[in-house]
Amino acid sequence: MQIYIFVACDRLEEAQEKQLKQNREDILAALKAYTESMPQVDIKVINETDSDNCEDWVLGIEQPIKKPKQLQTPVNLFNDLAKQYGIDAEFGTAEDGNREAVSYFGHEEGKGDSFMLAQYLEL
Repeated sequence: MQIYIFVACDRLEEAQEKQLKQNREDILAALKAYTESMPQVDIKVINETDSDNCEDWVLGIEQPIKKPKQLQTPVNLFNDLAKQYGIDAEFGTAEDGNREAVSYFGHEEGKGDSFMLAQYLEL
């Protein structure tokens, strides 16, 4: 199963949008470091942040998972990013180019729980 976790960039207040723009490069660096730390896993960094409008951004990762335990590391990464940068994350599935949101977590939504997310995916 292919999952994604993106920074939730829609419906941001002006101050949140400004903060996200300021922190974009640091968030991107953290995502790249994560992928480099796990070369055995086909993790893709998604960085579609060319628009001036944050609502159009797609910033995060896609990766395959087979077992619930494999959700722990990416969920913990985004929990850390949420704490450090005040962001929320969108979690979902990515199959055949189609993405379907399953849950949100982070600064406003509360800490992500990999066990609960695995339950949502019926893993």
